[in-house]
Amino acid sequence: MSGKTLTERAVEVLTCADGREKTAISKAHAEAWVAARDSGKPMEVGTASPPLRPARPEKPELLAPRDVPRRRPGTPAGRIALLHAVAHIELNAVDLHWDIIARFGDAGMPLGFYDDWVKAAAEESKHFNLVCDRLEAMGSFYGALPAHAGMWRAAEDTAADLLGRLAVVPMVLEARGLDVTPGMIEIFRKAGETETIAALEVIYAEEVGHVAYGSKWFNWLCGRAGADPKDEFHRLVRHYFHGALKPPFNEEKRAEAGLPPDFYWPLAEETPVKAG
Repeated sequence: MSGKTLTERAVEVLTCADGREKTAISKAHAEAWVAARDSGKPMEVGTASPPLRPARPEKPELLAPRDVPRRRPGTPAGRIALLHAVAHIELNAVDLHWDIIARFGDAGMPLGFYDDWVKAAAEESKHFNLVCDRLEAMGSFYGALPAHAGMWRAAEDTAADLLGRLAVVPMVLEARGLDVTPGMIEIFRKAGETETIAALEVIYAEEVGHVAYGSKWFNWLCGRAGADPKDEFHRLVRHYFHGALKPPFNEEKRAEAGLPPDFYWPLAEETPVKAG
């Protein structure tokens, strides 16, 4: 194992179907990367050929967004459904962070770029397991309910465009998590589910950093290319993201993550231009 490159390790995560096993591999590879960096002998990033889609378990059944049943969050079954959706998001996030490493190993990025996404992948792995633990404590498990089939679309659409990937995944999709998580925490607070609140608060705090990594490297790439970051962000989101951004926005946390209002508000106030 010690001779494997970072991108080869990333592909190992992407090709593992079981969620618990995937996150264990993710954690081990993240620890190996950090240990090598700390020793002063960084692991080779290398190049790899990741699958277009990551391996997935047989369950949950993946449905079109409109076909995923909606449940009232005020009921125990509704709260389980909400947590199941969060677990699905977190598992996809593990793969998204390893995919950006595997897919863009030859992009000429500094080692700090890989440091950030390895750290984010390790944190998403922790998040998945925290939520799975809560589901199991509530008498359910990941895979017990149908899930959203469209979550990997942004990754497929930006498979050859690093700047587009940074714009759409951390700076739009993960930023959306900053907007909606406080409301989720409140749902569980009303139900008195303190352990679930604690798990969601860990996720909320760490997701700010993931959005910040996206913003940091997006701006870095724009600077290297001599492009205006705001203009590039608007162009790429209109091209790759399907639909307008939805307020209300968590402006405080978005600002903390390096996302100023003039990046996202114009995309909520107009109809995006469809790609093609």
